Amino acid sequence: MLKRTPLYDLHLQLGAKMVPFAGFKMPIQYTSIVEEHRWVRQHAGLFDVSHMGEIRIEGDAALEFVSYITCNDPSRLRPYQVQYSALLNEHGGIVDDLLVYRLPNAFLLVVNAANIDKDFGWIQRHAPRFGVTVQNLSDEVGEIALQGPKSEQVLQPWVPVDLGGLSYYEAMETSVAGLPVLLSRTGYTGEDGFEIYASPPIIKKIASLLLENPWVRPIGLGARDTLRLEMGYPLYGNDLNEDITPLEAGLRWIVKMEKPDFIGKLALMELKKTGVQRKRIGFKTPNRRVIPRKGMALFSNGQEVGFVTSGNYSPMLNTGIGMGYIQPHEVKHPLTLEFRGKLIPVEQVSFPFYPSGTVRSKKPKSSH
Repeated sequence: MLKRTPLYDLHLQLGAKMVPFAGFKMPIQYTSIVEEHRWVRQHAGLFDVSHMGEIRIEGDAALEFVSYITCNDPSRLRPYQVQYSALLNEHGGIVDDLLVYRLPNAFLLVVNAANIDKDFGWIQRHAPRFGVTVQNLSDEVGEIALQGPKSEQVLQPWVPVDLGGLSYYEAMETSVAGLPVLLSRTGYTGEDGFEIYASPPIIKKIASLLLENPWVRPIGLGARDTLRLEMGYPLYGNDLNEDITPLEAGLRWIVKMEKPDFIGKLALMELKKTGVQRKRIGFKTPNRRVIPRKGMALFSNGQEVGFVTSGNYSPMLNTGIGMGYIQPHEVKHPLTLEFRGKLIPVEQVSFPFYPSGTVRSKKPKSSH
């Protein structure tokens, strides 16, 4: 039985095309993916991300515990700062990528919808020796994301504090239209924007309120995927999994090897010595007719050297873009993509693909 988010009825009223996603029935699009994508880049879009998981960790050793189970360093966070991080297994593979919120008396981990049960069980298994309390709040918390260059202008009239003072990857406990929320300046699109956490009834009220603004349109998962792809943000299950390490995924910046200990540290230390055998790369195709898809093979000089993990049409670049993994030591010639039985030359490029996202210079947030 598929779960429904608090906004399920609203999606139906708005004419959304609904699809199964991560155990939920979710909106894939309302009008068209390309139209919704461009609207977010130019104005403001509202996303239902209530399918995401929220896990709260409390106790005297909460900081020590979160530092042990994640590869980034939560001790660097001030209260109400947010950090992109990952849970790793003993082999250094990514159990999940996530956001870590440091609150005054607790940590809030925001995890991917498909991994909620796996992550909660994994965290619980490591908790006893630290004496911390771990709560899965996922069913009690709704979440929406307001993304796009007009987001602050849209939200400001409903918030009693100056949003201009809220920096990227910072959060606050405040209110929207008098309703209590946790508000953060975060997102998965590369544009300025906010993520709002509250009880399901409150999320329903705020979503309806924001959608009354003519600059705001509802946006489905289809455009969410193309938006994150244009920024080169990896997606768990496609670009990240338990066999891929952060060093291979281009996420070395979230691994703080100087920490005394964390799960997966020894494996990553060894990998740094030997060097990675694959790395995540981005590429563009010659035109919009060549759209890369997950699983397609990548070649160099006629030799297969890798595979595509994410690919789609870029509405802003009007061409195909993709990311995948290649064996760097084998690539001595330009890359080609196996597309409909032919090898098509592609151009390897650095992330982000799209150069004018509002927060493009910041480090990427993943998944959802």
